[in-house]
This record gives sequence, C-alpha cells and structure tokens, in this order.
Amino acid sequence: MLIAPMLMALGATDAQPGFVTRIFGLTPTPTQMLGLFVLLVLQRGIVVHTSNMASQRIEINLVDGLRSRAWEALLHCDWRTLSEMRQTKNASLLISDVDRAGTAVSQAMTIVAKAITLIGIGAAGLAISAPITLAVGLASVLVLLAYRGMRRKAARLGEHLSEANENIYMTTAEGLGALRVIKSFGMEDNTVTKFRSNFLKLRIVQRSYLRDSDFAQIALQSGASLLLAIVVWLAIYRWGTAPTTILPLIALFARALPMLADLQTSLQGWAFCRPAITAALTLIGQAEASREPDSEGAIPPNLSREMTVDNVTVRFAGRELPALKSVSLTIPARQITAVVGPSGAGKSTLADLVGGLTAPDEGRIFVDGIALYGGLRQAWRKKVAYVQQDPVLFTGTIRSNLTWADSSARDEELLQVLSDASAHFVKGLPDGLDTPVGEHGRQLSGGERQRIVLARALLRGPELLILDEATSALDSESERVIADAIIRLRGRLTILIISHRGLLQQVADRIVSLESGTARDMGAALSSL
Repeated sequence: MLIAPMLMALGATDAQPGFVTRIFGLTPTPTQMLGLFVLLVLQRGIVVHTSNMASQRIEINLVDGLRSRAWEALLHCDWRTLSEMRQTKNASLLISDVDRAGTAVSQAMTIVAKAITLIGIGAAGLAISAPITLAVGLASVLVLLAYRGMRRKAARLGEHLSEANENIYMTTAEGLGALRVIKSFGMEDNTVTKFRSNFLKLRIVQRSYLRDSDFAQIALQSGASLLLAIVVWLAIYRWGTAPTTILPLIALFARALPMLADLQTSLQGWAFCRPAITAALTLIGQAEASREPDSEGAIPPNLSREMTVDNVTVRFAGRELPALKSVSLTIPARQITAVVGPSGAGKSTLADLVGGLTAPDEGRIFVDGIALYGGLRQAWRKKVAYVQQDPVLFTGTIRSNLTWADSSARDEELLQVLSDASAHFVKGLPDGLDTPVGEHGRQLSGGERQRIVLARALLRGPELLILDEATSALDSESERVIADAIIRLRGRLTILIISHRGLLQQVADRIVSLESGTARDMGAALSSL
C-alpha cells in the first residue's frame, strides 16, 4: 500500500497514486510513511494476537460443547437405543474425533482469515491496476477450483481415519480387559501384531493425507508462480505497464501467493476433519432423538401390593423373533420372585422392563395399578436398585463406592448395609471403609466385589431389588453368603431374581419360567435354606 506513494515522494514522475493518496487525498512524506509502516505492523500484531486468542476460545468452546452435548445425549438416551450402539465407537468419538472437529473449526477460521486478507490485498491491487489484479484474481480462482478432487479425497481419508481410530480403541479396550486370557493362551505376540496392524492402518491414512497436502502445496505454488510470471510479462511487454506500477503489484502478489497456498491447505484440512463433525452431530442427533421423557415433577408410585406385567411384547431390530411375546405375570410386593430360563429366553429384557430402563413395544407395566409410561417410568427408577452379573466398582475406596449411591450417608448407615449384604469382611480390612478397591475393584475377590455392589444397592433404599445373574460367576461359598443375605432381606423389600441356575432360585417365594419369550408361573418354591 505504501510503495506507490513512497515512489512519488522520492520523485518518480511516472508513479501512480498509491492507496494512501487515493483514499485520503494526501501525499505523505517519506518520514510519515515510515511511521505509518511501523504503526501498521504494530496494528497487525495486535490483530493477529486477538484473532489467535479468539480462535482458540471458539475452538475450545466448540470441542468441549460437542463433547459435553454428546455425553449428555448418551446418558439421557433410551436404554434400548443405547444398548444397540457400539460403545467403543462412541468412546473413540468422544475422545479422539471430537478433537478433530476442533481442528476442523480451526481450519475454517483460517480459511476466513486468509480469505479476508486476500480480499484486502485484492482491494489494494485494484487501487493500483484493476485489469492486472482482476486477471490474477481469476487465475487464482481457477487454481482453487482445480483442487476440488483432492479435497474430496481428503474427506474420504478423514472417514478412514475415524474408522482406524475406532479399531484402535476397540482393540485396546478388549486387550486390556483380557490380559489374563491373552497370557494364559500364550497369545501375547498375536495381540501385539494385531495392535501394530491397527496403528499401521492409521499411519497409512495420515501419510496419505500428508503426501497429498505436500503435493498440493508444491503444485499450487509452482502453478500460481507461473501464472503470476505470465501476467507480469504480459503487463510489461504487451500492455506497456509502467515499472512503478508493476513493482507494487509484484509485492502484493508475492504476499498473496503463500496465502493462496495456505488457503488451499486449510480447505483440504477442513475436508479431512469435517467427517469428525458429521460423526459427532450424527451421534448427538441419534441419541437426542431417543431421549427419555423428562421425569421432572413425576412422582413415582409406591410398591406396596404388586407389580404387574400385562401382555408385554418386546422386539429388537435385526431379530426375527421378539425377545418377549405377550408375557403376563405378577410380582408380589415384599416377596422374592425368581425368573428362570435358558440364556436368550428374555430374562434380562424382563428385568429392564420392570426396572424402568426400557418400555415395551406392546402391553404395559403397572406398579400398584399405576402404569409406568413417559417420565413416570424414569422416576420409578429412583426406587429400583440393580445388581448385575459383572460387579461394577469405581476406582477409589469402599466408602466412595458406597456413597456413590448416597453421598450423605453416615458411617453407621454404610456399616449397616454392609452387614445386610454379608460384607462383614470390610471390618477386618486394615483401612476398613477407606480401603482402596483398585481399578474396577480388582483388589477384591469376585465375591467381595459383588457384596459391596449389593450393599451399595441397599444403601439406595430401594422398593425393588433386581439381581440379574448376580451369583452366576461366583464360587459356591460366595454364592451361599449372598443367598443368606437375600434370605434376611425377605419381607423388607421386593426382590426379583434373574437366574438360570444356582442357590438364589431356591430362596424364592415363587418361580416364573421364561422360554423363547413366553412366561409360565411355576408357583411357590420356598426353600429349606
């Protein structure tokens, strides 16, 4: 902008009026222009700093916002939809792909910044020589259009990168969870080979993108330089443009050339990262579309007489036969009901229904004659405690795992539920309630973990306790200890036992048989235990 007026100020008689002269109608002295140059550089530094800070803030807000929204959507998603999702894919998206979405936003902001700067350079060029600037601008647009195919390829590579990340998360999670099996089968080398293979696929995608980006840079800079040289040659030898006009234009175009290359790189980067945004928004859309009804204001019913399963049918996508078909049964309050049957009979599906985790496709669930539907079903879960086959403990202490169910519980209450769950072993531990359980509770035995989980469920003060294959993976002694605890709970709350074998069936007041999705009441089954 200052070259042309500087030339005029230095006495060049054929110099064209510069940007400053045309805009302000002034011809500054060289000293004034040098001062203006320093101010412009300072201003540019301030603008760049402000832009960088704003860019980082926008990127962080978007990444954290997408991650939080996706996590919240998953947590509030209907259980049936959630259980059909691949959770390793969700983990990969929440941890890895969402960060790439932030990179996509950063690239988009770079595109905007470079475009604005190029527009500014173009405006300065138009002020010096409109024909030459328009010719160079048209050539630049044609160059960018020529790279559409490479940007489409970058988008495909971005999708392959998401798939590679998902495979890595899946392999890593499965491997860490199966270390004992891997070592006992002597499969260490095979597992390492599979692990390296997944990372090799990831690196192939990354190298392909880098190679394409570098090729695009080389080709664009070379092609744009050739076009610029042709335009300048024509301006000098065919159009008779004065050197004092050419020099400022060359300076402007030399400034614009690397920015044009950066613009193409950012467009390619945006195309590469855009699939991550698409994947995140797709997950959020799917989870929010299956969002559970709001339970605010819903008052859950009290279970004082019975729960009724009335002609219930449940179907799952991809399965020809329903998981439950026209099932009807009654679960008396403050009694122990066992639902038995082979694997795949629909027992856990029934447990999810009466626990309020999911709703039937046909039929209804009643609690003391009140139908569970909408927000009332979600509110009912506050009165239900669930103990599954694999005991879930969090890294921390026995105390922190118990108070996860009730943060206000006092030590007296914690010791009472531990006693009710036959978890007397806690008193003998060196640190008692403050004993660390290790990652996933691995410092405790399987039976000890399950008793802690049962105690945590009782601390919730449930009206319905569901035990879903709670002792199927335990040794006979641990199973008997938990069975004794269940016997002592008889009459205090309603207990539903899901089982296909074991002692817990023998402590039930009545048994319901499930097979191929249909139910049959087997009557009383009070044991001599």
